[in-house]
Amino acid sequence: MFSSVRRLSFLSVRNGVIAGVLGFALLIALYYMGKHPFLFPIYFDFRIILLSVFIVMTLKEFRDDYQEGILYFGQAMIGSFLFTLVFALLVSLLIGSFCLMVPEFVTTYIKVATDQLKSISPEVIEQLGKEEFERNLNQLPATKGVDLALDYFVKTFIISLFISLIISVILRRQPKTN
Repeated sequence: MFSSVRRLSFLSVRNGVIAGVLGFALLIALYYMGKHPFLFPIYFDFRIILLSVFIVMTLKEFRDDYQEGILYFGQAMIGSFLFTLVFALLVSLLIGSFCLMVPEFVTTYIKVATDQLKSISPEVIEQLGKEEFERNLNQLPATKGVDLALDYFVKTFIISLFISLIISVILRRQPKTN
């Protein structure tokens, strides 16, 4: 029992670090290609694919190589959570560090996000609520690197929750009872 927990933990942490480095590299690549990674709609976010691939790899390796083909839903959720925690924490720390080293990352985000908000039609603003819109627009210039890092951390967990539930159900295999 303890040995399987250690193996699952090791695989989740190892793959979380690998995916974190890759995820941060993708963020930086997008930024230097002129597409600020924080301004993509959530449904176009590369984390969906990255998390899916790495969670499947982690859980399949654990199930097939160490559990003789058996994976319980709880094990899958714990492995997914640990993987996501390592991934989100690593990338968030790297984002915070990058914002300190390259302050243009934050200023570019503020400028482009402000321009996008100002280009929204008045009809859409009325649907969203004028007070809420004005509050967001006024708070945008106060954005700091830590805000972007925290935003990335929280959204990663939201994305991962849904992915983890689906993958955990699909990959689980329980021992056959006679």
